[in-house]
Amino acid sequence: MPAQLIPRSLLACLTALCLLLGSALPAGAAYSLPPLPYGAAALEPAIDATTMTLHHDRHHGGYVANLNGLIEANPGLDKLSLEALQAQISSFPLAVRNNGGGHWNHSQFWAVMAPVGEGGAPGADLRAAINRSFGSIEAMQTQFNQAAAGRFGSGWAWLIRKQDGSLAITSTANQDNPLMDLAGIERGTPLIGLDVWEHAYYLNYQNRRADYIKAWWSLLNWNEVNRRYAAAA
Repeated sequence: MPAQLIPRSLLACLTALCLLLGSALPAGAAYSLPPLPYGAAALEPAIDATTMTLHHDRHHGGYVANLNGLIEANPGLDKLSLEALQAQISSFPLAVRNNGGGHWNHSQFWAVMAPVGEGGAPGADLRAAINRSFGSIEAMQTQFNQAAAGRFGSGWAWLIRKQDGSLAITSTANQDNPLMDLAGIERGTPLIGLDVWEHAYYLNYQNRRADYIKAWWSLLNWNEVNRRYAAAA
């Protein structure tokens, strides 16, 4: 059935299930590409349908295919969940790091977005945590925007929950993320992750990354961010 004919609530559940399965695969299983939790055009005008299709099917799909192709040459890879892989990524070659990170990063990215008007609002607990760490939601967004715009080249901007319960904003290069056991990365549980690779926005925004970042906030799925914050507690 075409994605646009499937109710969005069902697509969201399927995406969450696929991400969960990707994080809890049995030994010997292959990683899989989660479906988008909405139609490719559902995030317009902030993100156009062509960009969404290319980004999901080809870029994310490529990371999944490449990661599966690395299983035979990397004993133990097939025994790790996708999330557990991030925490042990330093034990594997760079190709596993790039493709395993790309798979995890994009899986969380689709889930942290929703069509305009469907993403809800920050919950009371999350809002209080943001206020404690940044002073206000607006101040958090300003700092996040600076991290996203200031990432030189390709990478990601993140809002994370640290081990002490405080929140922080950080940025990683390429397909790295705050779950990885790598030097120089501020570790924590990602609550919001924004893709600032050019393929995420170039068709619509060309070199105007700041415009993409500004438009992207209208798509934030606060319901999912609330869920992540509660799960990390």
